[in-house]
Parts: sequence; C-alpha cells; structure tokens
Amino acid sequence: MQDTRRTSLFDLSGRTALVTGSARGIGFSLAEGLAHAGARVIVNGTRADTVEQAVGRLGAQGLEAQGRAFDVTDEAAVAEAFEQWDTKGVQVDILINNAGIQFRKPLVELELSDWQRVIDTNLTSAFIVAKQAARRMIGRGTGGKIINIGSLTSEGARATVGAYTAAKGGVKMLTRAMSAEWAAANIQANAIGPGYILTDMNQALIDNAAFDAWVKSSNPSQRWGKPEELVGTAVYLASAASSYVNGQIIYVDGGWLAVL
Repeated sequence: MQDTRRTSLFDLSGRTALVTGSARGIGFSLAEGLAHAGARVIVNGTRADTVEQAVGRLGAQGLEAQGRAFDVTDEAAVAEAFEQWDTKGVQVDILINNAGIQFRKPLVELELSDWQRVIDTNLTSAFIVAKQAARRMIGRGTGGKIINIGSLTSEGARATVGAYTAAKGGVKMLTRAMSAEWAAANIQANAIGPGYILTDMNQALIDNAAFDAWVKSSNPSQRWGKPEELVGTAVYLASAASSYVNGQIIYVDGGWLAVL
C-alpha cells in the first residue's frame, strides 16, 4: 500500500506555479514536471506564439496550463502581468526564475550593452519577478516558494562567459538575500545550479567535438545532464518537503563540483 503521508509531501495540487522562460528547454521541462506533480502552471516567454505552443503541448498531456508572454526584464510588463492575474483571481504560489541567456566573448572584447543584457536577463529579472510574487505571498499570509536557476558558474568561472558568471554568482547571493528578508513570511527561496545540460542554448557546445569530450571526461558521470533530471529537485523545492530549507543552492551537476 502506498504511504500517502510521504507522497503528499511532494504533491503540488492546488498550487499555481509561474516558470519564466518556459516555452522550451529547461524551463519547459520544469513546468511540465511541476504540472505532473499537480500544479497549475503558467508558461512564460517573450513570444506569444511559442508560449501558446508550449501550453498546447502541456494540454495535450492532460496537464493544466496557461500562458503569458512578457519580457521579464521589463518591470512595467511584469507588474502588469501580476495585476492581470490579481484581477482574475490567479495566485502565484510557486515562482521559478528560469529565464536566461548566454553570450560568449572575452571580457576585454565584451561590449557594455551585451554585459548589461546578460545581467538584466539572468539576474535582474529574478529580482523584478520575485518582488511582485513575494509582495503577494506576504500579503496573503500563506507564504510561497521561490526557486532561482543558478549554474555551475554560481560557484566557479570559465573564460569567455564573464557576464554570465557574474550574473549567476549574483543569483546565488540574491537567493540568500531573499531568504534573509522573506523567511519569516514562510517564503522559502532556494536555487538550483544545473551542470552542463543538453539544451538548445548549449547546442553549439554539444556540437563542438573537443568541448563535448571535455564535458564527458571531466564529469564523474561522464555525460551531459538532461533537462528532465532537474525536475525532481524543482518539485522538492516547490513542495512541503522543503519547508525548512531556505537560502540554499542545490547543484545538479553529475558530481562535477565534487572533484578537482
């Protein structure tokens, strides 16, 4: 007989989860995973057509999903989205700040505009969206879950990804700042640090034979991770099972950071 006391810890039924940057890639896998755990999910992206397609893919599986296209770096657009949800009685209980971009260039050649674009998308957007979500979580008095997506570069650096490294390092510390300010309101703010994952954003690296060989030889698991391998950690951090876990970053990297 199944122990319902254990499974209920991870049950997200009755909860609404907003996952930014979830029209494809890691974000879509996270939205799909939370929906399978019982959550109603809100898919987000900058293009209405890709958001609609992602919602359709989830709906075809019998999962409850809706979509909202907006730019997570645009504070006015984010505020408007939350105000619209307020009007419709939609309460975001779980937020996953997943939206992100990468731009590879040596720091001495990096334009300020490209630096700012990476910082805004990967770090500042997490602050903008979480601020709106947390205000409402605090106001309702019911708490909530905020999950920020970090990276291996939240812990260490690699050449040519300086802006991304700075942004993801900032995500780790922003997560701790959120915990320091919001834990008393029963909001758990944590982060996930994925290793090298098979995604569209990494396709050029996957196709690079030398880089692919380096990833496989330097990781104890000797392979790339898959987007769906992040789902278990996300469901855990979104659920009652992590009610006393706060301000942490959990690396899902196949053991990468464990070795020299």
